[in-house]
Formats: sequence, structure tokens, C-alpha cells
Amino acid sequence: MSAFNPLWERYPQLTICRDAIIAAYDILITSFESGGKLLLAGNGGSAADAGHIAGELLKSFCKKRSIPADIAAKIGPEMASNLEGALAAIPLPDFVSFHTAYANDRDAEYNFAQLVLALGDENDVLLALSTSGNSKNIIHAIQIALAKNLKVIGLTGRSGGMMRDLCTVCIGVPEDETFKIQELHLPIYHALCQAVEVHFF
Repeated sequence: MSAFNPLWERYPQLTICRDAIIAAYDILITSFESGGKLLLAGNGGSAADAGHIAGELLKSFCKKRSIPADIAAKIGPEMASNLEGALAAIPLPDFVSFHTAYANDRDAEYNFAQLVLALGDENDVLLALSTSGNSKNIIHAIQIALAKNLKVIGLTGRSGGMMRDLCTVCIGVPEDETFKIQELHLPIYHALCQAVEVHFF
């Protein structure tokens, strides 16, 4: 689709992921149109990416977003002028108090699974980031997401690891080293956020 043409032009190596990226876009649109939200999980640099993605969705990214007129009418012009249209996105790594408490009481590799169990609903999507595709806490989160009938989008490296066969859609970028994989994740999720923003705003 044309919304992603700039991505293919700037990163021609990502054309191998074209079908998966467009499928991920379709999943996100369907979820948000159904009142769903996006849950994001990752470790280390991928945890930072989860927060980055949420930040692009929770406020204006590349274009101005208006808030719903009925809400604007109830809150007055000053507040309305300072608020922006948003898409619901929750970066699961950012629950610091939860993660430390959970690791103190239970096996920490189930941390994200616990959050998906608590927060995930059927119309939601889990976006799982793991450069290896084998991070245990990410795999467990995917398993509980699927058990709750969430769709799962994976962002990983060339092999896809265990995630390749678990995710509803797995975007495996054509790199093998962690930092190089992460360098290609960023333009993909920026393109997805921009395309979703254009659709809704």
C-alpha cells in the first residue's frame, strides 16, 4: 500500500517484510476501530522501543490530531487546545513498581504474561519485541495473549526464533546482530504509527 512507499524507498532491504508489515497495519486498524488497545512488551533496548511506540500513539506524531468534539465542548477551550487525539497504547515495561514486586514474589520470566492476563482484552493487540525471538518472558506473554484471543504482532530478527511460529504476524527484519535488528525496527514502527495516524486522524 502507498502509505509505506517511503519506507521501501529509504530501506529497500525491508521490502522482504512488506507482507508482514501491511498485515500488522491491518491488525492495528481493526483493533483500534473495535475499541481495542495496544499492549507493548520488550526487554532492554526493546523495552525502550515499546515506550517509544506508545509515545507516538498517545499524542500527535506527524500530524495534528483533534480531540472528539463532544469532549471538547465539555472541558472548555483552554484544556481542549492543549489535548490531542490519542490511540490507546500501554508500554508494559514501564510498570516499574509491578515488575520489582513481581520479581520479588514470583518467577520474573512471567512478568509480561501477568500484565497481559490483567490488562488484555479480546479486541486488543500485543506487540512483542525481541531481537532473538526467544526471550522467555516475551514468549510467555505471547502465549497468554493467544489464550485470551488477542492478536500478536512480533518484531524480531531474521530467524524469528520461537516467535515466528507463535505470532499472528511476525516481522523478522533481515539482520542477525542485536543492534542492527533494532536499527531496522525503528523505521518499521515509525511507518506503522504514521500510517495508523493518517487512517484515524
